[in-house]
Amino acid sequence: MTTYVSDDEMRAGMSATKGYTAVILRAGPKHGTPEADAIVWEHGRRNFGLRADGALSIVCPVRDDSDVCGIGIFDLDLAATTALMDEDPGVVAGVFTYTAHPARSFPGDHLP
Repeated sequence: MTTYVSDDEMRAGMSATKGYTAVILRAGPKHGTPEADAIVWEHGRRNFGLRADGALSIVCPVRDDSDVCGIGIFDLDLAATTALMDEDPGVVAGVFTYTAHPARSFPGDHLP
């Protein structure tokens, strides 16, 4: 059973949203090549640093047969996120490509 939420609760909740940037990481032309493993490791190390710095709020590697490699939610605007992603070692090396999208969500949301 789903909890009922009133219109007033919806309005109050929606007024509390803030801007984020959602990034969809996809396999690039060099994905799966012999040199890609070391580059993916450095990409992961960088993500840990961005998380520690508060720039990357959620990191979700995707593990299926699609070309989607991961989803990230950045606590930055679109321009700042794009600047960071353009410097990502996996993007620079062609292991990954990405698209970035302005998004809104609720501060404090987290994975269980």
